[in-house]
Amino acid sequence: MLSLLRPRRPAPTADAPLAAAPAVDGGAIVRRLAGKVSTIGRDAAEARGVIEDTQRVVVSQVEAMHALTDQLAQVQTAQDAIGQATSASLEAVTRARAVVAEVASEVAGIVHVLHEVSAAAGDITQIALQTRLVAFNASVEAKRAGEAGRGFGVVADAVKDLAGRVEVSSKTIMGTLAQLDQRIEAFSREIRIDTGPAVRSGASQGSIHRAFADVETDVQRINVAAQGSRDICLRVSERTEGLGQDMQAAMIGLDTAMSCSDRFLRVSEQLIDELAASDVATDDTPYIEAVQRVAAQVGAALEQALARGDISAADLFDEAYRPIPNTRPAQHLTRFAQLTDRLLPPIQEAMLAFSPKVAFCIAADRNGYIATHNRKYCQPQRGDLAWDTANSRYRRIFDDRTGLASARNQRPFLLQTYRRDMGGGKHVLMKEAAAPITVAGRHWGGMRLAYQF
Repeated sequence: MLSLLRPRRPAPTADAPLAAAPAVDGGAIVRRLAGKVSTIGRDAAEARGVIEDTQRVVVSQVEAMHALTDQLAQVQTAQDAIGQATSASLEAVTRARAVVAEVASEVAGIVHVLHEVSAAAGDITQIALQTRLVAFNASVEAKRAGEAGRGFGVVADAVKDLAGRVEVSSKTIMGTLAQLDQRIEAFSREIRIDTGPAVRSGASQGSIHRAFADVETDVQRINVAAQGSRDICLRVSERTEGLGQDMQAAMIGLDTAMSCSDRFLRVSEQLIDELAASDVATDDTPYIEAVQRVAAQVGAALEQALARGDISAADLFDEAYRPIPNTRPAQHLTRFAQLTDRLLPPIQEAMLAFSPKVAFCIAADRNGYIATHNRKYCQPQRGDLAWDTANSRYRRIFDDRTGLASARNQRPFLLQTYRRDMGGGKHVLMKEAAAPITVAGRHWGGMRLAYQF
């Protein structure tokens, strides 16, 4: 295969001297290789970042699917309860109809009794009328009898008056009974259950039974709607479950892709690291040397503060990160934060002028905690998450892959490629050179120098 790519040279003859092999510029090869590996590392970091973003989206969607499944289950439970309630309502209407039917039969009996009472009152009226006529005739005869019939006439007049009062009372009773009969008859019509052909049209039904019928119709509609909703929820739930399984499979695939991209990125970083460690200067060499120099300066400054008694060793290596209330992203305080605020800015800010490509230069403790960032990233939080993520980067713990690797690295240097989160969904591809910070023989953290491609 190589013979196909290289131009063929004429074979040497006995009379022709052997041509000298062209000199190989190893440094140029290393620099070209470093440039290509750097490009590979950038692509690997970009791919890893995209996979990571996709993972977050899929995880969010899986959580949303789980929440939707729970809500659908709650809806189905509610619809089942509606179904039970509608069944109970229909049974209650049936019982009410039976009670009303009993009342209707009782009312019919009452109407019959009232009719009998009315007939009796009519009889009494007739008797009273006849009695009054008899008493009137008796009174006339008594007057004809003269003095002998006077006592009998008094009795006849009294009987006539009594008969008149009885007649009036019986007529009053009959009128009252007629009104009561009309009212009871109207009530009877309201609760009557007719059995003729007109019942099918509802024309002969009483208003109470029409109301019952309306209630039954509405309850049936509710039940039908609830059943339809249950069926829809069931289908949606089945579809959601299928989507959830698909997303779980996608998550497994993304995890595999993330593992592959991590290995790919580590290989590229190892190649960059080995090329940078060679005797040939590459594009990364100045930044490696600069970060090693600054790490030594920071270590010396902290060691001098420790020697002067400005801070104790326990406070300098404090890992009790105290959350600052009402901060998002979360910020923390440590017992060495005030010291680094005083000592580090002059050293860190000077490195921003090292190259236009430099994005930041910061010291992180071994857990990725940045007590003091570059001044432009030490802005107080405003309550805008995207802005605060990009501009309030001090007092924060960066325990991501890159942050922890730089903070815990104890080799002479470490080169990494990564995407920097700038907030609001914005990312910037960066390279980072890191060197360990040592204080009094103890590893304190790492110096991080980030620069653009």
